[in-house]
Amino acid sequence: MRTIGTAARGIRAPLIQAGDDMASIVVESVLAASKEEGIALRDRDVVAVTEAVVARAQGNYATCAQIAADIRGKFPGGELAVTFPILSRNRFSNILKGIAQGCGKLYIMLSYPADEVGNALLSWDAIDAAGVNPYTDILTEEDYRVKFGYETRHVFTGMDYVEYYKSFGEHVEIVFANDVRGALRFTPHVLCCDVHSRFRSKRLLKEAGAETVYGLDEILSAPVNGSGYNAQYGLLGSNKSGEDSVKLFPRDGQPLVEEIARRLKEATGKQIEVMIYGDGAFKDPVGQIWELADPVVSPAFTPGLEGTPNELKLKLLLDNELAGKSEDEARAAIKAKAHGTQALGTTPRRYTDLLGSLCDLVSGSGDKGTPIVLIQGYFDNFAS
Repeated sequence: MRTIGTAARGIRAPLIQAGDDMASIVVESVLAASKEEGIALRDRDVVAVTEAVVARAQGNYATCAQIAADIRGKFPGGELAVTFPILSRNRFSNILKGIAQGCGKLYIMLSYPADEVGNALLSWDAIDAAGVNPYTDILTEEDYRVKFGYETRHVFTGMDYVEYYKSFGEHVEIVFANDVRGALRFTPHVLCCDVHSRFRSKRLLKEAGAETVYGLDEILSAPVNGSGYNAQYGLLGSNKSGEDSVKLFPRDGQPLVEEIARRLKEATGKQIEVMIYGDGAFKDPVGQIWELADPVVSPAFTPGLEGTPNELKLKLLLDNELAGKSEDEARAAIKAKAHGTQALGTTPRRYTDLLGSLCDLVSGSGDKGTPIVLIQGYFDNFAS
């Protein structure tokens, strides 16, 4: 039998700039790596491309001034509350700069003790010691400082995000709550900046009588003054690209993955699956950060990546009904069960979420220079 199961390799590619032909770059890079390293491509291999280079090739960028223009158009009164933003210089600082430029009064309502992806303002121990009920209590910045002081900082960056976000203008006021409707105590005009809970937040605000409700997915959902845009996700999934600009999440990815798959089939004769991936979905055990700041792990993928694994739990079988059987008997029994379902002990996650998380770990977010990942053997099992 084949002695290697799943293998994931980072594939180096040229430095990608706006206007580059991503389909050609991906196909040529994979074929060059296959030839140079002696990698035989097979049916159901997966080629994954990071969203960052797709968006760069698309030129999908916006300036803080363009963000500000969209804010002024959607909040003409000049006052709004930003609710539940992620605590991140990369993910939110330039978005916040644009929002602050586009209004005259800005309330920033932070969730506590952490944002939705786990970046912590406080510890639960500190909240318990202060006698605060995070499910009901709405705190002003003064309340926060009296109860928690100035010593708590982000575990990895050392940032005091309260102080940092307050620095975006004299018109900025920080408050703290975990019920989005708390924003209505300050203003009836709200921009929901949470990523994965945004639909519920918008619904709750509208039901509570908010006059203006938008989500970050509705800011730059169309071009503003020549900006980039994303019709589905707006500014969700964007990253800082300069002191006054952001790179948006890529748009129109489906035609790209299908074109890459078509060209690879033409060149190799193999049915290779293709996906675009962003953040993985996994939790850091030290910082408790849940990583997934993008709206989805994979915004585009070929049809063969639909679905969830249907796996046997080998260790459970070996500990129970196969206990005491010979190697040959156990192998035969496993092959007989290979098309059945044994969900006990397995987590039913989507293929694209699992594969995207693997790719994110392989490619990293720094200087590895491998924006393409080739995964082989992922769809094998012990029986096959």
